[in-house]
Amino acid sequence: MNRYKTVLLFGAPGSGKGTQGAVLGRIPGYYHMSCGDVFRNLDIHSDLGKVFYEYSSRGELVPDDVTVKMWAKNISARHTLGEFKPHFDLLILDGIPRTIEQAELMREHIDVLKVVHLVCRDQEAMIERLRRRALKQNRFDDADEKVIRQRWEVYEQETKPVLDFYSDSVISEVDAIGSPARVLDEVLKQVVPIQDAKFAEFDGA
Repeated sequence: MNRYKTVLLFGAPGSGKGTQGAVLGRIPGYYHMSCGDVFRNLDIHSDLGKVFYEYSSRGELVPDDVTVKMWAKNISARHTLGEFKPHFDLLILDGIPRTIEQAELMREHIDVLKVVHLVCRDQEAMIERLRRRALKQNRFDDADEKVIRQRWEVYEQETKPVLDFYSDSVISEVDAIGSPARVLDEVLKQVVPIQDAKFAEFDGA
């Protein structure tokens, strides 16, 4: 099986990976997919959907193998429908893989060419950003500072170690503090050369 050429957007809650991924996804040659998309598009009556509901209804995390199976089925469907064209598009993922086990399981499906790590060295500034965003979107529960700090701790303990799974040679850090356009400019500096190489490969095919 040919693995999908992929860029991972990585970062703590509020780092802007969803925003950056959505913008990149509007540029021809990039296809953005977030982990949230997988769960939102899940057919709750399918076998995987029933398993997902079984865990989520109990407030439990879905096992890594089930999460990856759901992701793989979703991206395959997008390919079949012609939304995602692997020979042409560079896949941009955010929110997955979240654990080392997910990273291991997804190695069968994706060829990670770049990990863009959106870094925020000022934790208090990021917490304030998340609080303001939650209030703006009327998500008052998410505006609770205790909730925000808990999400940050979960990221530090469970997700950040996934970075160690990938070679330092493919990881690039981008400062997440700044305007979306400024951050996008830095992200593009990392991903455009990869797209150029893929276009050259496509043209030569």
